[in-house]
Amino acid sequence: MKRVLMYKRFERFWHWAQAVLVLMLAFTGFNIHGTFDVVSYEQASEMHGILLWLLLGLWAFAIFWHFTTGEWKNYIPTTEKLGDVIRYYSSGIFKGEEHPYEKTPEKKLNPLQRIAYLKLKLIINPGLIISGLLYLFYNEWPEAVAAILSLEIVALIHTAFAFFMVTFVIVHVYLITTGHTVGAHLKSMVTGYEDIPDHKGAE
Repeated sequence: MKRVLMYKRFERFWHWAQAVLVLMLAFTGFNIHGTFDVVSYEQASEMHGILLWLLLGLWAFAIFWHFTTGEWKNYIPTTEKLGDVIRYYSSGIFKGEEHPYEKTPEKKLNPLQRIAYLKLKLIINPGLIISGLLYLFYNEWPEAVAAILSLEIVALIHTAFAFFMVTFVIVHVYLITTGHTVGAHLKSMVTGYEDIPDHKGAE
């Protein structure tokens, strides 16, 4: 096994900060929705608004970082070994087979992850942001917008995207446990270093 720096410092900070903010947004959001009643509606609404702006600020920095460092290339979709990766997660992983994708610092995401993260960044995140901002600034809607939308519809759309995000997080947490040890992926996102077989990562 060879120890490789897979995740840079900002990358790890961005990942964990985003995780905390998303979980707190989910908590306050479902509290507002009435799913549970841990804090008051007013407190949850105020916290949700603050968390929204913090997350938007983090995403702005992350987007800038991805484009200035070239890390955005990790999200370019590819079909290379896509079938192999799908077969691995659907059956091979349960037979103890080796992961078919050779992970490197320059190519961190396998083909399936690239598709999943691209959908997150191009569909789920924008859906949450747009519907959330529409809900937040409901009293300032132009008449043209108010004529075709209602607050109830926006709330339903926002809640639907929130469920998509929660589903993504659940799948993400599960996949964290699928490394060569249960905690290997989690450890690498804390330390930045990942152990990979010597014959891999030589590209």
